[in-house]
Amino acid sequence: MSLRSARTKATVRDLRQVNRSAVLRPLFLDGPLNRVALAQITGLSSGSVTNVTAALLEEGLIREAGQEESDGGRPRVLLEVNPEFGATIGVEVGETGIRVEGFDLRMRVAGAADVAIHPQHHPAATAIERIAEAVQKLMDQFRFEGRRLLGVGVAVPGIVETKADGAVVHAHNIGWEGVPLERMLKERLQTAVFVENGAKALGQAEMWLGAGRGTRHAIVALWGTGVGAAIFTNGAIYKGAASSAGEWGHTCIVVTGKLCRCGATGCLEAYIGAAPLLAAWQEADPDAYRPEDPDAEDWADRLLEAASVNPRAAQVLEQAARYFGVAAANLVNLFDPEKLVIGGWLGLKLAPSILPRIHEAMAAQVLAYPGRKLEGEVGHLGPQAVALGASTLVVDELLRSGGVPPASSQN
Repeated sequence: MSLRSARTKATVRDLRQVNRSAVLRPLFLDGPLNRVALAQITGLSSGSVTNVTAALLEEGLIREAGQEESDGGRPRVLLEVNPEFGATIGVEVGETGIRVEGFDLRMRVAGAADVAIHPQHHPAATAIERIAEAVQKLMDQFRFEGRRLLGVGVAVPGIVETKADGAVVHAHNIGWEGVPLERMLKERLQTAVFVENGAKALGQAEMWLGAGRGTRHAIVALWGTGVGAAIFTNGAIYKGAASSAGEWGHTCIVVTGKLCRCGATGCLEAYIGAAPLLAAWQEADPDAYRPEDPDAEDWADRLLEAASVNPRAAQVLEQAARYFGVAAANLVNLFDPEKLVIGGWLGLKLAPSILPRIHEAMAAQVLAYPGRKLEGEVGHLGPQAVALGASTLVVDELLRSGGVPPASSQN
């Protein structure tokens, strides 16, 4: 074969992948859709859409989903991604616990496995082995059910460094420094593995399936044990030069303020992270709840209850809303988003009650014009949002490749 012939074949193959990806992505995010709508969304010719969808139907990646009436013509066939084409597994490595869940391609829960381990109390190798055991349990379940595993996504509370031999995790808050997580799990599980920061995984889930749907410019905040943010511009997540963009919790909110666990002073996380916020309540209120387990999450519910009758507890929440709102205003002034979404376990518990106060604090700091346009709301996906976001890492690769299952995925 001549060099020119090889290049031509490569170009045709690349174009086919681009076209397939262009069709699959809107079907996944916005389907079911008819072929006319797909042509309008993708800019492809009707003939190209017909050819691509015919191939995807034959492969079982998409399926027919009924018909809809057209203007004066024959009913149009609706198409959607086939949820039974394959399954994914999402792993949330939190600072105080680990969640492992399986999903079909409609992103419905298809299984779950327990990981009874606290990441901060065990070496990385031990935690990873427990994760692998839980994932293997789900893989065995899927194999028994006849489901094809497309891959595993993992969300971690730290910086994810991309290297030639796989993602390396730097998460000092759980004692993981330079941990080759992707390689370790691939060797153990023999399947495709994708790794991302937890806030970014949460952000992708909310943008695809939750409160961020339909927006191109958004900030999704993770408010939990730590604090982070996913920043989306033109629909794409902003990662930065070292993939560490979004470490919002370590931006300074008080000059020469409280010492943060990162070693700097005045960080947002030092004021509204879970442990500092609980400590602030206990310092302000002698009747504050003092949990036996400092990592238990039920204290946030107790704080909300206390704030309804106790001015000291109410003041702690007021101060947290003020810090959050001012820090959020800084992000708004920098990135001019259409929407701010608040997620994370602490955000999901507290934000519904203090969202008006957050908005007030933001309004006092944000520039007038972007402030008028901004919408703020609590995330829609609940406590499983990060694991769901981890699972979307696998789906994103499937869509990007035009429907080719990730390398090393299970047949």
